[in-house]
Amino acid sequence: MDFQVVVLAGGTSETLSPLVSKDVPKALLPVANRPLLSYALDLLEASDLKDLIVVVEGQEAARLVGAWVSSAYLDRLCVEVVAVSEDLGSAGALRAISKRLTANDILVISGDLVTDVLPGAVAATHRRNGAAVTALLCSVPVSGPSETASSSGKDKAKKPNRLNIVGLDKTKQFLLHIVSGTDVEKDVRVHKRKIQAVGQMEIRSDLMDAHLYAFKRTILQDVLEQKEAYRSIRLEVLPYFVRSQLRSAPSGGNGTTVGETGNSAVLSSGNLQCLSQHRVITPSAFKQDALSRSHGGHRCCAYIATKSKYCHRLNSIQSYCDINRDVIGEASHLSGYSFSAQNNIIHPSSVLGSKTTIGPHCILAEGSQLGDKCSVKRSVIGRHCRISSNVKIVNSVVMNHVVIEDGCHIQGSVVCNNVQLQEWSVLKDCQIGAGYIVTAGSEHKAESLARK
Repeated sequence: MDFQVVVLAGGTSETLSPLVSKDVPKALLPVANRPLLSYALDLLEASDLKDLIVVVEGQEAARLVGAWVSSAYLDRLCVEVVAVSEDLGSAGALRAISKRLTANDILVISGDLVTDVLPGAVAATHRRNGAAVTALLCSVPVSGPSETASSSGKDKAKKPNRLNIVGLDKTKQFLLHIVSGTDVEKDVRVHKRKIQAVGQMEIRSDLMDAHLYAFKRTILQDVLEQKEAYRSIRLEVLPYFVRSQLRSAPSGGNGTTVGETGNSAVLSSGNLQCLSQHRVITPSAFKQDALSRSHGGHRCCAYIATKSKYCHRLNSIQSYCDINRDVIGEASHLSGYSFSAQNNIIHPSSVLGSKTTIGPHCILAEGSQLGDKCSVKRSVIGRHCRISSNVKIVNSVVMNHVVIEDGCHIQGSVVCNNVQLQEWSVLKDCQIGAGYIVTAGSEHKAESLARK
């Protein structure tokens, strides 16, 4: 297909502290006991996209990721792991490796994307439409606590109603307008010349930019070179492409204002007439008419995933909890595991004490031991954990080599590697950094605890 793939794997994201560290970069953060990056790499392999550049922020993080990739994907993928400076942003990371890009088209995917949408489908759409950029748009995922979810106190309040405002043509193939970041809270203003060019535009707030893009290489490199201040693909590069597609000078207050909620067609203003709902703007008409007026603009396309597809980015504590919940629950097909008739996974090497129960939507990894009268519900337990008696774990993630003593209660929490919970300690909606010791009898709610 002559696509070169760039996976932006990040580094040690502050938004995921204390889950990530110098020893566990974001790319290797366990999701259902698998490194996060494995979900993107397996997806690319399934689309027969095997020539990859994995971009990692920081030399040490890149070393760790490179060692894991070499072990896990030997003879499966051709992967070059490249270290870049930290805090460059997604556009800056692309700019740093721009000279390594030689294929006609470049597929860029965020390493924190967990989805079952095949990148090959996005690439095929890009080629079919001869686009400068094609963006994957997915339904906004449900975020936050539910009866099967873990509840993260750290960013429990961070539940935006919308992530993007998107304008599409009648055929829903062409991306005509996109607003991201803080601008989504403002009125949507669309210049009248754009409406004249395309006939009608549908405004939607139920779609998110999934951070999976196909770019025409030469155009992407030109933009990155010309716009040296751009740091974000989502907030700057993609909107620039969309604006360039149908360039029109501001019309002095004759823009069209559209309400933000729900889906709606753009209404007319000034000397524009509202077009009939029955008028069909065909793909060929759009290409030949509207794009011929763009005076050097770029054709921008959208690949819209069906609502049945799973699509979520792991970019916060809450999303980490959400994705672990989903991958062992309704989206268990993404886990790569075969669940038992009881809808759970209990490794044969694990040991369960008397009257200990492991409920549905749970994973218990190899070498872990639980004492008597323990209860685990809707949770992930990592490798070689030692859990004593009368312990209750609900809606939580417990990573590797964790010691939990008698009588502890853990709910809606994330417990990182090598943590020790002394007897009768209680955690609710907490994140516990690697190697931390939770003292006996202590109770913690909505706290983030880490070693100093």
